[in-house]
Amino acid sequence: MIPQTWYEASARPFEPSPPLSGPHEARIAIVGGGYAGMCLALSLAERGVRDVVLLERNGIGHGASGRNGGFVFGGYSLGEDELLRQLGDEQARRLYRATTDAVELIRQRIARYAIECDATEAGVIWANWFRDPEVLRKRQHLLKEHYGIDWEWLPEARMREVIHSKRYHDGLFERNALHLHPLDYLHGMARAAQRQGVSLHENSRVRRVERSGGDWRLRTDSGEVKAQIVVLACGGYLAHLEREIDRAVLPIATYVMVTEPLGERLRECLETQAAIYDTRFAFDYYRPLKDSRLLWGGRISIRNRSPDAIRKLLMRDLLRVFPQLEGVKIEYAWSGLMSYGRHQMPQLGTRGDGLWWVQAFGGHGTAPTCAAGELLASAIAQGDESWREFTRYGLVDTFRPLGYLGAQARYWWSEARDRWKSMLEG
Repeated sequence: MIPQTWYEASARPFEPSPPLSGPHEARIAIVGGGYAGMCLALSLAERGVRDVVLLERNGIGHGASGRNGGFVFGGYSLGEDELLRQLGDEQARRLYRATTDAVELIRQRIARYAIECDATEAGVIWANWFRDPEVLRKRQHLLKEHYGIDWEWLPEARMREVIHSKRYHDGLFERNALHLHPLDYLHGMARAAQRQGVSLHENSRVRRVERSGGDWRLRTDSGEVKAQIVVLACGGYLAHLEREIDRAVLPIATYVMVTEPLGERLRECLETQAAIYDTRFAFDYYRPLKDSRLLWGGRISIRNRSPDAIRKLLMRDLLRVFPQLEGVKIEYAWSGLMSYGRHQMPQLGTRGDGLWWVQAFGGHGTAPTCAAGELLASAIAQGDESWREFTRYGLVDTFRPLGYLGAQARYWWSEARDRWKSMLEG
């Protein structure tokens, strides 16, 4: 099979897991082999709960978890200021700290399980697209004052030293951040979970989940699992198993491309190994790769596009920042479906009948999925009630298909506002 993404093309060898066949019994069945499902499976195994079956419709990391930018840092799709406004200091700080703790747990797992995933400890730069530094000052102060997080100020002169572009002005540097190869990271977690007794089954689409006595039955095309607890962790790739859960998310596409190896041309653009994103609502995000390639992502849309269309769109964005890369070849381009909730926060919860869900990470998932895995594993294995911190952010209907139009309209409005601000600054 021809690789669709650079991650697939460059991933280290991984032994596929066989499809589910015949009848099985387990304490816990997880549906979805992305970040959320795999983090939960590994967190359960680390707590001694190994009677777990994970079912993935395609291959591990087939969805957005194996297609994203590879950034690892704290926070949620909902900004820190709005989180603070909605929850108050104490609870907002706890929820935010869960994601920064998750960044450290990701580091520990990479080391503990010797996961080769090109983890690069170079931080993340938030680059100001606009001349007005107020947005940076405001966020820097809020993070320090209310969350105890200190992001370093990068004046414009320093920014120009590390990013050779006239597009940016000042910036903030988040030191407690890294970037990695998400598919290799997922495969490493999968191996670690399997070694501890978790059963993984790829190419095992769950066709039906139904209550049977005091248990649940999950049926695939070639097998069945009887389980006490079911967790739906499907993200933007809807399982079509529980309408209320599916209706609570909008699957939204984002686009990524990877250049040919740039060699010394990469240094014409970057003198840093940090990952970078900018201050617009419709921001670009990018990072240097191990073999001198540049990974570039951006835009959100209700439409999946062809690789050629994605190349054209993103190449225009890239050349606005790095015109010196005119003529560079784009070797890979792809899209992935993220899951968004109307409240822009993860949805994790249960009806109390053994059915759980974990979804809606909104394109900000590497650390929050790890945090969610820890919370649900503690709830299931130890009866910990900490997951209830997220009760406020429940299964709110997104009113598809009208919700798609609303999301696209909001994106276009925000994009136009960013463009207008840029024009006013000259």
